[in-house]
Amino acid sequence: MTASTLPDLECDCLTKHFGASVAVDDVSFSVPAGSFFSVLGPSGCGKTTIMRMIAGFLEPTSGDIRIKGRSVLDVPPNKRPVNMVFQHLALFPMMNIADNIGYGLRRKGMAKGEIARKVDEVLDRIGLPGIGTRRVDELSGGQKQRVAIARCMVLEPDVLLLDEPLGALDLKLREHMKIELKALQAAFDTTFVYITHDQSEALVMSDQIAVMNTGRFEQMGTARDLYYRPQTAFVAGFVGDANRWQGRVIRAEGEALEIKTDGGLILRGVGPGRGLGIGDKAEVFVRPEAIRLAENTAQLSHFDTQISGHVSTILFNGAASRVIVADASGAEIEVTLPQSGEFAHLSRGMTVHIGWSGEQGNCFAAQGR
Repeated sequence: MTASTLPDLECDCLTKHFGASVAVDDVSFSVPAGSFFSVLGPSGCGKTTIMRMIAGFLEPTSGDIRIKGRSVLDVPPNKRPVNMVFQHLALFPMMNIADNIGYGLRRKGMAKGEIARKVDEVLDRIGLPGIGTRRVDELSGGQKQRVAIARCMVLEPDVLLLDEPLGALDLKLREHMKIELKALQAAFDTTFVYITHDQSEALVMSDQIAVMNTGRFEQMGTARDLYYRPQTAFVAGFVGDANRWQGRVIRAEGEALEIKTDGGLILRGVGPGRGLGIGDKAEVFVRPEAIRLAENTAQLSHFDTQISGHVSTILFNGAASRVIVADASGAEIEVTLPQSGEFAHLSRGMTVHIGWSGEQGNCFAAQGR
């Protein structure tokens, strides 16, 4: 592989122990140059430990970390071609914006005129020209985020690490900053490695996502791969919303299964079976938007699974509504409906019928099989 085709970042069999505890367990991945790679997982799964090992703040128990093909295990943090943006940004309140951005360049001994030129250039690229003399406390939350990124990017790192950088922002600003971050990554054409527990951040911004659980990667792929083709029950339940049932296989025809849930529902045409046979315990996941709702069963005759129930809750959410349907056993099934005239008359207590095709579900072996 030539230098131009090498990944910007490679982690090979990366492992980290803290005493008897295994925080990261034999994780391997590579990040192509100029891409946006996210590690998504719940708190405590090991994603921050990976980030700190890449940055050099922690030493791996075993494994290797390579940047542009060169191992950096023997390179101290301040010499690695990476920079890191933290959740709380760590901007210096006693310095103006230009001094904050130019801090790393001054530490490198760069001439004042060159620092000023580079600072002005990076302020233009983040869309905040002319604010160099302003103080940190004069900026909005989104502007502070961009300045924190500019302070890193002015040093021209090969890889920018972002550790939950949107966690301290309010919801509306977080939504806006997702678009901003993706645009900044494209503008700088720099490899971003982003860690988050927020699936919406990862799904919106990333070229590739690794879903992490208890120290290991469960699955890596595009947002669409993870959402529509999860390979484990954890990924199916963690990425996006899903209705979830447990039960046992009562019939198997090739890869299509019939499953009787613990609540007594019969789910038909479920697949792929992933090697499950009659009597095996199974978990089934179906996305709320994959379920169709109707006022009579004739409209659902082409679906594998059909269930009758009543509307227990309607949650308005702008362009769509979340409708909770309770079946005969009292179990609740979530359906996402477009906010249109066809469904505007729905009300609590109304009898409805729901259905879906078996291939819209994802089925996995349940624990204790």
